[in-house]
Amino acid sequence: MLSNFRLSMTWLHTWFGLVLGFVLVVVFFFGSLSVFDREFDRWAIPETRFEPQPMPSFDHVLLPILQRVEPDEVDYAANMPLLHDSAQGPMTPRLQLPADEFWAYTTHRDPVLAMGVGFRVPQPKDPLGHNHIHGDTTIDPRDGTMLREGQQKIGSEFFYPLHYSLHLEWKFIGFWIVALAALTMLAMLITGLVMHRKVFAELFTFRPGKNPRRSLLDLHNLTGVVALPFHFFFAFTGLVIFAAFYYLPVSDTLLRPLAQAHAVAEAAATGLPHERAGVAAPLASVDAMVVEAKRRWDARGMPGQVGFLQVHHVGDANSYVSIYRAGSDRVALVGQAVHFKGSTGEVLREEPAPTVPHGIEEFLTGLHLQHFEHWLLRWLYVFGGLLGCVCIATGFLFFVEKRKRQHAQQGVAGSRVVDALAVSTVTGMLIATAAILIANRVLPAELADKGWWERLAFWLAWLLAAAHAFWRSAPVAQARPSSAWREQCWAIAALCPLAVLLNWATTGDHLGKTLFSYWPVAGVDLALLATAGLAAWAARRLARRERATPASAPATAHLPAEEAAHV
Repeated sequence: MLSNFRLSMTWLHTWFGLVLGFVLVVVFFFGSLSVFDREFDRWAIPETRFEPQPMPSFDHVLLPILQRVEPDEVDYAANMPLLHDSAQGPMTPRLQLPADEFWAYTTHRDPVLAMGVGFRVPQPKDPLGHNHIHGDTTIDPRDGTMLREGQQKIGSEFFYPLHYSLHLEWKFIGFWIVALAALTMLAMLITGLVMHRKVFAELFTFRPGKNPRRSLLDLHNLTGVVALPFHFFFAFTGLVIFAAFYYLPVSDTLLRPLAQAHAVAEAAATGLPHERAGVAAPLASVDAMVVEAKRRWDARGMPGQVGFLQVHHVGDANSYVSIYRAGSDRVALVGQAVHFKGSTGEVLREEPAPTVPHGIEEFLTGLHLQHFEHWLLRWLYVFGGLLGCVCIATGFLFFVEKRKRQHAQQGVAGSRVVDALAVSTVTGMLIATAAILIANRVLPAELADKGWWERLAFWLAWLLAAAHAFWRSAPVAQARPSSAWREQCWAIAALCPLAVLLNWATTGDHLGKTLFSYWPVAGVDLALLATAGLAAWAARRLARRERATPASAPATAHLPAEEAAHV
């Protein structure tokens, strides 16, 4: 045990950050990019570069397309053997699975419309479970044209899931790693407050002209204090949002019988059928139901468009249609759903005003998932996320700067390893991001499974950056700066403008055009150019520092008292 409570908290802060800080940098960075995930989607798929559209007619546009959607081959191969009860007979062929649910989803930032079908497994092992094989598609809502398959929505389908799952899907291990990192973040914030007794003063303390170690500590403290509420709130709400789904899914495990009984009771109380009746029935006009839902929203003083529409128990007498409002005019994630009987169109239920606990949950969820239209608040999210990256990265660098001379004298590789990991995470992550955007523009749109090749380019680029970071880390073992930082900054400065030029060359959408006509694409290009400029500036500063560092740096006998607190 350390000599006092504050030193104990300092030890905890340092080593918790060192072990899981690398995960947190990834979470913060790709969380920042996810704030504008739809804009990255538009950049990555040029045929979607048009203005957002309202949900079109379900009866005349969406329903004919949904009826042509087929079950996904991969989903069928992976899940059909698990869901099917072989004792009841042979498996139903993929193309003969009956549709059980339709859905369509859009937002105020989505020009395209995401749609899908849930296909019912006729002989399920668990009749009360979710026995569906899915098939999804994305269309141009202006004319119903399906987007070419194999293309990846880089923002919403890659950057966003990377933020909360690290794309490690086996046994949901990525979710658990991020959850552990979020808990660590909360602990780091609390221990940081214990360590820093002059929190207010650190809001105004940054001395870039001091020695690198002092400047790094100032910047670490400043970014940590400025964005402290942001960091605490997002770590906490991220844990709360995913708790019931991935971290403590007791309704699917220990309490499953009770959860199923609750679902049946809730269906009876709300009048929304839980099971199919087994009697065929046609679907009434969903467009008429949409008109009625809008009328009811308007009567409640919240007019708006449809954000999500779902048809349950397709083709059955117990079919019902749920229509949710696109609540992008408020922070809380609300839907104000109106449910209709599928065969007649009569209103079964209109969701009442939320209770106080439910309203708090909606507000916290909406604030984290940010489906609102408030653009200034979106940019504050980006700013807060990037401050988190800077705070953690400067923590890594301070750790290295403080110990590398001592480790060099002792022949210990600790500082060298931490520095290489920091390079791999910080600049390597940026190189990988630029690489996936470059691959997106280089690979032909008609390439089969183009998204897979883009993801491969991302991971290979990151792996190469990590290998380069460890290869060039030898100077750290001699108490000198690693050349990998400077070299990878130059790589970022070259790759980001290349992505912008390739976007221009392959689509004709240069900044002179998009800056005045289509901000989603112009914003991505400008962000890439700004990143390149910052990387070039950093590379030049690092080069000057390398030249100024003596070949054999003297060891420091002791540290200033204000730095010695950071063990």
